[in-house]
Amino acid sequence: MRKQTGAEAFRITGARRGLTEDVRGRQRRYVISMSVRTVAVVLTAVLWNIERHVAIATLVLGVVLPYVAVVVANAGRENVRSLPSTFIPAPTRPMLGPGGTAGPAEPVPEAAGPDADGPRHERS
Repeated sequence: MRKQTGAEAFRITGARRGLTEDVRGRQRRYVISMSVRTVAVVLTAVLWNIERHVAIATLVLGVVLPYVAVVVANAGRENVRSLPSTFIPAPTRPMLGPGGTAGPAEPVPEAAGPDADGPRHERS
């Protein structure tokens, strides 16, 4: 049987990701966004004389994407409301309630006891 110490218990499912894992994920998202921006700027230069409307769209993407990438990369480590609480309170032990109101217990008749046949003598 486990020993109950009354210490606090924490759920691992409610724990946030580690700081290094969080930073690595944000860096990865930023690098991907900047790679898409680089492709958009190169496409702008290539398509400028061929398809001007597409080139303008990629130019806008190349201008707007750095701001969005920085905002997305800096977002994080906020408290997420959908996760369960990480704290589990220690279980409380039930207390015995006050005695019953039925009154005193009924006496056991002498004949029904263990010595109903009289005293026993042990043999050696």
